[in-house]
Amino acid sequence: MSAPRVAAIHDLSCFGRCSLTVVMPTLSVMGVQCCPVPTACLSTHTGGFAGSTFLDLTDQMSPITGHWQSLGLIFDGVYTGFMGSLEQIGRTADFIRAFRRPGCHIVVDPVMGDHGRPYRTYTPEMCRAMSALAELAGVLTPNATEAALLLGEDYEAVRLDREADCRRWAKRLSRDGACSVVLKGVSLSPETVGAVCFDRESGETSFVSAPLVPGQFHGTGDLFASVLTGALVRGWALTAAAQLAADFTSACARRQGTPCREGMDFEPLLWRLGKEVEPPCRI
Repeated sequence: MSAPRVAAIHDLSCFGRCSLTVVMPTLSVMGVQCCPVPTACLSTHTGGFAGSTFLDLTDQMSPITGHWQSLGLIFDGVYTGFMGSLEQIGRTADFIRAFRRPGCHIVVDPVMGDHGRPYRTYTPEMCRAMSALAELAGVLTPNATEAALLLGEDYEAVRLDREADCRRWAKRLSRDGACSVVLKGVSLSPETVGAVCFDRESGETSFVSAPLVPGQFHGTGDLFASVLTGALVRGWALTAAAQLAADFTSACARRQGTPCREGMDFEPLLWRLGKEVEPPCRI
C-alpha cells in the first residue's frame, strides 16, 4: 500500500527546530508522505533569536491549492499550525474545504499563545478567525492558553491539574462532540505532564501522561502534534496516538543535548519513533 499523505500548512523556520523542520521528518519517519504548504520562510524561529528574516508566502497558498485540485490529489490528513495573518487563516480554511473528504483527518493546532498570553503577532481578529478555523477541525490540539482564547475564558480559569475540570474543558472545546480534542499541558501530578483526550467517535474522555522534564523547549507543541497526526493517519486510535506523542516528546526532552532555544533534540530518537509504528495499526 502507498504511504498515507498529509498536507501540512505551517511556516518554515530554517533554524530552531519548529514548524516544518519538525513536521516533515517526523511524519516521514512514521511512514507518512508530508506535502508542505509553507505559509512563510524565516531564517530562525522568533523565540530566542533576534533579527530573523521573514518572507511572507501567503500569496502562494491559493495557487498551490488550485494546482493540487487540478491534479486531483487526495489527502489522508490536513494538519495546520501557526498562522501569520488573518488572510492566512482564511486561505487555510479554503484549503480544508477543498480537500476535506470522508476518512481525511483534519488536525488543527491553533497556535495562538502560551503562558496565558497570545503571541504578539496575534490580533483579536485573528483569534476570532482561528476560532472559526477550529470549527472545521476533526481533531483540535490546543494548550491551556489557546483553550482560553477559543472559549473566551480567562486563562486562570482553565485549570489543567484537576481531572473533572480537564474533562469539562475538553468537552466544551469539542463543541458538544462535533470534534475530537487533545488538550495539552495536563498535569495531574507534579511528576507528569500530558493531555486530556475527548474522542468524538466514542464520546469518551481519557488521559495520557509522561514524565515531566523541567525547562522550556521550543517546538514541543509541534513535535507532539506531528506525532499525533502521523499516528492518526496510520490508523491509531486517538488516545493511543496521544500517548505515543506524549512519550516521544518526553523522551526527547530527557535527552536534550542542545540549547533549548534551538528546539527539541529529536533527530537521534526518530528511529525509535519509526519502530513504534511498525507494523501499521488498523490500516
